[in-house]
Amino acid sequence: MWIADRWNDYEVLDTSNGEKLERWGDYLLVRPDPQVIWNTPHDHKGWKKKNGHYHRSSKGGGEWEFFNLPNEWSIHYDSLTFHLKPFSFKHTGLFPEQAVNWDWCADKIRKAGREVKVLNLFAYTGGATVSAAAAGAHVTHVDASKGMVTWAKENAAASGLSDAPIRWLVDDCVKFVEREIRRGNKYDGIIMDPPSYGRGPKGEIWKIEDSIYPFIELTAQILSEDALFFLINSYTTGLQPAVLSYMMNTVLVPKFGGRVESDEIGLPVTSSGLVLPCGASGRSFYMGISTLLIFPRKLCSFFTWGFRLFSFSLVSFAPFLHGVFDFSHFPS
Repeated sequence: MWIADRWNDYEVLDTSNGEKLERWGDYLLVRPDPQVIWNTPHDHKGWKKKNGHYHRSSKGGGEWEFFNLPNEWSIHYDSLTFHLKPFSFKHTGLFPEQAVNWDWCADKIRKAGREVKVLNLFAYTGGATVSAAAAGAHVTHVDASKGMVTWAKENAAASGLSDAPIRWLVDDCVKFVEREIRRGNKYDGIIMDPPSYGRGPKGEIWKIEDSIYPFIELTAQILSEDALFFLINSYTTGLQPAVLSYMMNTVLVPKFGGRVESDEIGLPVTSSGLVLPCGASGRSFYMGISTLLIFPRKLCSFFTWGFRLFSFSLVSFAPFLHGVFDFSHFPS
């Protein structure tokens, strides 16, 4: 499991009876979590000192109950700042478990040693966008919700990335990719975090079980020959890590080579020392053309210096060898 364990401003304090107790900066929230099927004692004092509680309704949906909680506040992850606002269906505007993927992508970008173009699809409030931009990438951020794109811009500004090369687009992700194919645009890294179900700005319907595989096929057409990575996130129960691996190996590996890894992602739980599973991710990564060009240059350099050292040794020890061995029987 890939675990997002580098947070200071966020932690899962405890879990029990279908809910999790979380610390978001200075505030405690209780939210439902379908993975929490155990009923353990509510021993952590935070259960009684919560600032917000999202109650699920038996009819679907639910509502927030607040206890001295501001309308908006911020938390930090390394140099990044995120604005939080509790809103519909238990959400706060951030998925902290995704930090483990932000770190992975950022590491690939920093080590590339060149300009990297990243496309973030279904990009929500921009966690992956601001992380990639902070690592030095040129990012295209696409989401069908104007409100989410505005929120992502606010997170970028709060993180000191107002002038970073980020292109903000309110668009249907499928139609955007289709246009990018026609334009001939390519990206070195692609991130997608598709919803289980959704609608585009013009009513386009997205159902992940029907749409995800053809969308991976479509998106692969805008992955560059010098690609670094392709990342898919899933919160849908049916899309387990093995399913993500199968799809990515089927679509991406025959065309680009590289390697695919998939696993669950999770968050550590402070009270138990265990890990709360929070979905799955599939990662495909490559040794791009520029990397392949760098490697032979280094290899040639190694052999060149080796040959020089060997030649120097022969020249230096020739008088000694001549005195030890009799070379007179060799033809001149």
